[in-house]
Amino acid sequence: MLIGAGNVAANLGIALSKSGIKFFQVYSRTVESAVRLAEKLRCDPVTQLSKISKNADLYIIALADDIVAEAAGKLNLENKMVVHTSGTVSMDVLMKTSSNFGVLYPLQTFSKHREIDFSDVPLCIEASSADNLQKLKNFAKSISNNVKEMGSEQRKVLHLAAVFACNFPNFMYAVADEILKDNKLGFELLRPLILETAMKVQQMKPTEAQTGPAFRRDSKTIGKHIEMLKKYPEWQRIYEIMSKGIQEMD
Repeated sequence: MLIGAGNVAANLGIALSKSGIKFFQVYSRTVESAVRLAEKLRCDPVTQLSKISKNADLYIIALADDIVAEAAGKLNLENKMVVHTSGTVSMDVLMKTSSNFGVLYPLQTFSKHREIDFSDVPLCIEASSADNLQKLKNFAKSISNNVKEMGSEQRKVLHLAAVFACNFPNFMYAVADEILKDNKLGFELLRPLILETAMKVQQMKPTEAQTGPAFRRDSKTIGKHIEMLKKYPEWQRIYEIMSKGIQEMD
């Protein structure tokens, strides 16, 4: 049973379905989202938590972090296995939902229109007992070769690091795109650079891969860049903070 129909739910549900897992239902508060994903998973859509079947072996709560606890509090699944997929929410929010509970956190960035190969995606798991942990590990291994046992506090740290490694760089790409568009240049010029930057950290430490004017302490170039950004005051401040951070880490 999949509770959620967003980016994480859609990608996880499709991967599990391809591995042979059968779904009873997909829940979403919006009819359109529930129906769309349920059609892909060949199961029934539901839009009310009270309508969720109690016949499933596993319940996966794949909702936004700020509503996981609220949704879990409205479910009474007795002794059924229930997990959530959040990187920041404690496993303990599921204690009143069922006597068997845990976490199945996929460390990846997801978009609905881009299907992910889960074979190398780290699946971070935690469970309320050794028996449940083993069951969850076996389940996770049905789609990933990279299953890691991890407590709630470690998972929170990993999620924080992931924001720095993924969400913030993507925002930087968006800023770069806007600067290029304002000067009639295309983002495609940066794609080889972005790819090489990502490839380098597969083989060396990020601190060893660092380059650029801040790393070289090239104050003249930094000054020119800051001047060029005067019509973008927010981005100018980001440039200054990032440059200072690079120099202090060196």
